[in-house]
Amino acid sequence: MAKSKVSVIVPIYKVEGFIERCVVSLMEQTLDDVEYVFVDDASPDGSVKILQEVIARYPNKAQNIKIITHNENKGLPAARNTGLAEVTGEYVFHCDSDDYVELDMLETLYAKAKSEDADMVWCDFFLTFEKNERYMKQPEYASAKEALKAMLSGAMKYNVWNKLVKRSLYAENGIEFPAGYGMGEDMTMMMLCANARKVAYVPQAFYHYVKLNMGAFSQTYSERHLVELKHNVQRITDYMQGKHGAELEKELALFKLDVKFPFLITDDEKKYRLWQEWYPEANRYIGENKQISARSNALQWLAWKGQFWAVKLYYILINKLIYGVIYK
Repeated sequence: MAKSKVSVIVPIYKVEGFIERCVVSLMEQTLDDVEYVFVDDASPDGSVKILQEVIARYPNKAQNIKIITHNENKGLPAARNTGLAEVTGEYVFHCDSDDYVELDMLETLYAKAKSEDADMVWCDFFLTFEKNERYMKQPEYASAKEALKAMLSGAMKYNVWNKLVKRSLYAENGIEFPAGYGMGEDMTMMMLCANARKVAYVPQAFYHYVKLNMGAFSQTYSERHLVELKHNVQRITDYMQGKHGAELEKELALFKLDVKFPFLITDDEKKYRLWQEWYPEANRYIGENKQISARSNALQWLAWKGQFWAVKLYYILINKLIYGVIYK
């Protein structure tokens, strides 16, 4: 394939109920010259059959589509890496196959990237529920360093799917996703941002991040998830310290607080103990993150002082009401 403007990487695993909507939204992008790489991560359901049926409707796109198959399930980060090894585009976009995008997403982000000569462009997104959706605004920063600090502190999402990234940023800095460590694999975007010269922001939402069953708002962590998450936090910490020394000490502490914050969005006392055990050295920075809400700072302060009765009450009153009743 000749070099395209944008390469889209789509990992596929157990998404037969969602993939048609996703692929249609990608095939009908208004940007011309887009390369699509679908990575079948040994999906055991009918996802790939549906994918093939959908792309057959777009014969004019056929020469720009690759489907790569893993012989065994390797996980999301490995699937992204398989895609990265194949793409030829100037910029790379990752789309998860249970989500979908607005039809002008790639055209708008690519135009912004070219006009600003940016290595990374991000945009707003939608949290899309079964019956409604919530607009998620992202902040704007003038420099890559400011954006990196914001990702570390939790003020800006480091998700892969609302960002367009120059492919050379991956290749020239040897950056891949952490194969085998899926929990927190999106943190890789911070490594890319740490190497970016220029960044840009588009204040529009194009990506629909599909969230169902929001009544079960608290994140379910298996032991394996915890191992993966800790691995990825250490990976980012080591990378940033190697690149910036002690310059980002405060931001890395805020990053660790942000990582363990979901342990407080529950009524499970085992999670509260995990919060106490993980990264206690970061607790002295509680209250110093002006980029997050006063409510979040207060919740962390209550946990630091052992007032978990109040943390539990917060979860019952706020999260079960808002996400269990309003957004479902």
